[in-house]
Amino acid sequence: MNGIFVYFLRSKSDGTFYIGQTNNIEKRLERHNKGLIKSTKNRSPFDIFYTENYNTRREAMLREKHLKSIGGVKEKKAIIERVIQGL
Repeated sequence: MNGIFVYFLRSKSDGTFYIGQTNNIEKRLERHNKGLIKSTKNRSPFDIFYTENYNTRREAMLREKHLKSIGGVKEKKAIIERVIQGL
């Protein structure tokens, strides 16, 4: 896949979620699972839970910022629920 991805990872160790953005989701997951990402190193290993594809880094960064904001919490929770329910 091409583009820039906003991704949700789910920790296999504690079930928590992490949101980020990258242009190479497989490489980024590998870095998270090797403990190379400071903010997630104590929660690995991870699975990719959900992705969205964007054309530009700016679009992806704005989406990531929104999902991590107070205003985006409901949307983040709704996405998680939809994925869990298989919708």
